[in-house]
Amino acid sequence: MSGLIYKTPTSTISNLWLATNPSKRWGELFFLLYSPVWLTLCLGIIVPYKLYEDFMELEYLLVGLVSVVPAFVIPLFLVGKADSYISLKDRYWVKANVWIIIFSYVGNYFWTHYFFTVLGASYTFPSWKMNNVPHTTFLLTHVCFLFYHVTSNLTLRRLQHAVAGFPEPVQWVAKAAWILAFSYFIAYLETVAISNFPYYEFVDRASMYKVGSVFYAIYFIVSFPMFLRIDEEPGNQWDLPRVAVDALGAAMLVTIILDLWRIFLGPIVPLSNTNQCLQPGLPWFPGHAT
Repeated sequence: MSGLIYKTPTSTISNLWLATNPSKRWGELFFLLYSPVWLTLCLGIIVPYKLYEDFMELEYLLVGLVSVVPAFVIPLFLVGKADSYISLKDRYWVKANVWIIIFSYVGNYFWTHYFFTVLGASYTFPSWKMNNVPHTTFLLTHVCFLFYHVTSNLTLRRLQHAVAGFPEPVQWVAKAAWILAFSYFIAYLETVAISNFPYYEFVDRASMYKVGSVFYAIYFIVSFPMFLRIDEEPGNQWDLPRVAVDALGAAMLVTIILDLWRIFLGPIVPLSNTNQCLQPGLPWFPGHAT
């Protein structure tokens, strides 16, 4: 959990949750304030009113685009005071989007196949796909992960202030416990939140809630502490190449852990392709090497 312990400057009550970096503070607040917009669209309108029953490939794609595009466009025109003095590439919201683009792309393109072969999940709604993964999920995952990671940043920052006076080992234990618990909470919450959408199916939904959420939480156990590090320490500003490399490193670590689960623990439910899941190598490659 790289970056789990770091030194924070003396802070007032008002910014125990918020970043000391003005650009980062504005970016995090923007993502938090924007999140209810796409959440309301997807979970407050489309799902409860079952508008998806009339959707085809184009409509699903449009839902994804309408949800994700504002996260890139609005900050270009609604420029925060701190961002007005720095170049576009140095603004936190740009760095955060780049990190999440890479991490969520890897998650969809590669890790979704672990959901198929280990967790017994499947997408049954009409969609245009890349590597057998709907384009819509690539888009919606981006705004989901922005929301999750920014929320994690706030909670980890607040926890850091709360435990700052304790010995470093105690800080490590407290933060590690929180990351484990919060990662599982987010994974479980998402699974429950989309349970009313009938076209994201599981062989055994109860097993997915309990055990599958542990598997999904692996994403965040790695990514939450790593994402926090972007522009977090005063005087240590990240450039975009560092952001990209960090996201790729986080993605590689998650891939290794997921594949170890696949090899040593196998699927959480009986699957027709169980033998495929237990073969060595990556499950989406045909003709696995032995």
